[in-house]
Amino acid sequence: MVTDEQVRRLMRLTPKEKTLATAAAKAGMDEKTARKYRGLGMLPSTVKAEHTWRTRPDPFAEVWADLGEQLKVNPGLEAKTVFAELQRRHPGRFDDGQLRTLQRRVKVWRALHGPAKEIFFAQIHTPGELCQSDFTHVSKLGVMIQGQPFDHLIYHFVLPYSNWETGTICFSESFESLSEGLQNALWELGGVPAAHRTDRLTLAVQKTDHPDEFTRRYEALLGHYGIEGRKIQAACPHENGDVEQRHYRFKRALDQALMLRGSRDFDSREEYAAFLRRLFVQLNAGRNARLAEELRVLHRLPAQHLEACKRLEVRVGQGSTIRVNHNTYSVDSRLKGEKVQVRLYVEHLEVWYGQRCLEKIPRLRGEGKHRIQYRHVIDWLVRKPGAFVNYRYRDDLFPSSHFRLAWDALRRRHAESRAAKEYLCILQRAAGGSESAVEQTLSCLIDRGEPITDAAVVAILASGGTPPPITDVTIAGIDLRAYDEVLERQEVGAW
Repeated sequence: MVTDEQVRRLMRLTPKEKTLATAAAKAGMDEKTARKYRGLGMLPSTVKAEHTWRTRPDPFAEVWADLGEQLKVNPGLEAKTVFAELQRRHPGRFDDGQLRTLQRRVKVWRALHGPAKEIFFAQIHTPGELCQSDFTHVSKLGVMIQGQPFDHLIYHFVLPYSNWETGTICFSESFESLSEGLQNALWELGGVPAAHRTDRLTLAVQKTDHPDEFTRRYEALLGHYGIEGRKIQAACPHENGDVEQRHYRFKRALDQALMLRGSRDFDSREEYAAFLRRLFVQLNAGRNARLAEELRVLHRLPAQHLEACKRLEVRVGQGSTIRVNHNTYSVDSRLKGEKVQVRLYVEHLEVWYGQRCLEKIPRLRGEGKHRIQYRHVIDWLVRKPGAFVNYRYRDDLFPSSHFRLAWDALRRRHAESRAAKEYLCILQRAAGGSESAVEQTLSCLIDRGEPITDAAVVAILASGGTPPPITDVTIAGIDLRAYDEVLERQEVGAW
């Protein structure tokens, strides 16, 4: 086959050579072919006939009319599904190798006659006009704190014009996480854009049980900063496309940074947060010019942060517990029957009564969980030891594994009622004094195989003979002269 380049070479050589045969030979073609293209004065690509005919019979010609009607009625039908149905209706007529032919036919039909496809329109972003935010899960990256998996989310904040971004560690898509993350981002930015776009905020704002309450809180947050709130349409994440794309790129950059670090395990959450902060600084390093354009038109920040907490008024139940966001927490038994105010923050909650903060409790993640502090209930459990065995939250009354081992040992040695009395007395010692000292005493009794009783614990505590912490390990020094003797023997043997 003659190429366009050969014909171009022929046209350049023809005026220079004495004969057409010489020019054709140097161009790499036959003299008759050279005469043909010299007469046409056109390149082969321009005179090539368009291939519009079939080289083999169409195996679907007889059934295509019915297939076309099916595709019109159900445009989402896959070619593979249709092909399987054809094989069922016409046994032995269609081979598996013809599936690709049908897929090409269906693809062409959809391009020419199928339903219109959704298209996306590139938008012009104006400096300082818009910010976007969303929550993204990063647990799959395998981050750990002191060897334990650190399951968390990142509240991700992005400016579409400059792509400047930042984020805050959080553990749920709650309103408190949204409030803290947004405020952290605005104060780090140093200004307020005109509008804030999010998804539908179903988890953080639009609660089904009290939608008005949560909507008012979100509107109050936006009003405090003078920022307009915008939401995307349902099932249209592309409308928040900038932050969605940054989710992917940020997590890929974080994964790469963790690989370079050589370990995904951090000594503390503070160390991990500092690592994230350095990563965001690195990602934003090339965006300073466009960010400067945005900073010139951003609105001023208010005088102070808005408190990122939810205030609730709950009554302390009969079991000295309160229900907060579908989770159960214990409080001091003296508050039984009283109404207390709870301030729910991102990672903790505060219990207020009489204008005083009485408790600061770590917030439980998720729903249907409980956190019972044995010091809140031990006084009455000692008086009602029979309630301990079947207590719904009994597992929370083992401060450590040594207390659980002590309870198991007591159950093996005594009846459950007697074991409960002894264990609760020991637990009361821990509540009234040093929990760590009682734990070390229990460890000593377990290691020695001695009976565990309240009296034995009191005796060891009174004598001051508590053993050292179980983490203290003494290793005898190694006498290196033994290695010298071995080497000397080997040298003598070699001689």
